[in-house]
Amino acid sequence: MGEMMKAVRKLKPEPGFDLTEVAVPQIKPDEVLLKVEATSICGSDVHFYVWDEFAQKKLKPPLTIGHEFAGEIVEVGKDVKGYKVGDYATADSHIVDGTCDVCKMGLQHICQNLKIFGNEVDGSFAEYVAVPETSLWRLSRDVPAKVGAIMEPLGGATQAVLVEPVAGKSVVVFGDGPIGLLAVAVARAAGASKVTLVGATEPRLELGRLMKADEVINVRELGDQLVTKLLDETNGLGVDVVVEASGAPQAMHHSFQIVRKGGRVTLFGISARPIELDFNFSVILRQVTVRGVAGRHMWDTWYQMDGLLKSGLLDPTPVITCELPLEEFNMGFEQMVDKTCGKVILTP
Repeated sequence: MGEMMKAVRKLKPEPGFDLTEVAVPQIKPDEVLLKVEATSICGSDVHFYVWDEFAQKKLKPPLTIGHEFAGEIVEVGKDVKGYKVGDYATADSHIVDGTCDVCKMGLQHICQNLKIFGNEVDGSFAEYVAVPETSLWRLSRDVPAKVGAIMEPLGGATQAVLVEPVAGKSVVVFGDGPIGLLAVAVARAAGASKVTLVGATEPRLELGRLMKADEVINVRELGDQLVTKLLDETNGLGVDVVVEASGAPQAMHHSFQIVRKGGRVTLFGISARPIELDFNFSVILRQVTVRGVAGRHMWDTWYQMDGLLKSGLLDPTPVITCELPLEEFNMGFEQMVDKTCGKVILTP
């Protein structure tokens, strides 16, 4: 297109981002150019913003940040078959080759040659983003752009909760950030017998109630008594399923202390530093199933999520608490760092 656009970029290996002008992407034959109508801030973006140890190992500036988005296709590469100009879409954040051995095993989301928008390639905190056809997910215009923009994290929460069935089971979610809040909603929609949210900030715990958590616990008030409380509620047995979505070392240890023998712990949260765990007594001797989850299955998790949304049992909108122009990205990140918000939407 030969035009310039606004973009939020990590220019140097230091805290913060910059609003700059860059060229509108030139798409490849298998890509579309999508005009971004809404993009949202992810917890991993916050790591990049504060430039912690995880970010320093993961990201190589300069790069446009962002991987959760929705918008309209304005240009189509010559090899694209399933989409046309004017189509409305979101995308999985994962860019896969589709040919490696892992992809052939049906695990495209952890492709051996995986790339992620805003991580290895330029992302969506911009007016336009180039998207391979293999990453696109078609949307109905009945879906607002701000909801389309959070379908990627909602898919992550869906995969974290439903990597194994939870119907009729007790579920504890650690982490009152957006993924944890969405996980509460998914567990409730999927028929969990009881859903408990454990977090540390009252505004977000209140959102947990809106997401239909049966019980909301402020870990700052209970400390290590949290484990005793949750075990007492199950007569010492422990809970069936734990979803760790905070990345906090204490929450990781608590997860294995409260899960029952033979139960399941799903690890989704990313910690700033490696965490030590006694696998002998936490996992092996208690025969606990541990499931690491990195995103969503492409595409069965998306169909599962889409079905839950269409059923009316799953409503993610209470998680969206802030909408800002792209230029005010710093305000959104400050809220995310302070943990005073749910999901922040940026509009180019």
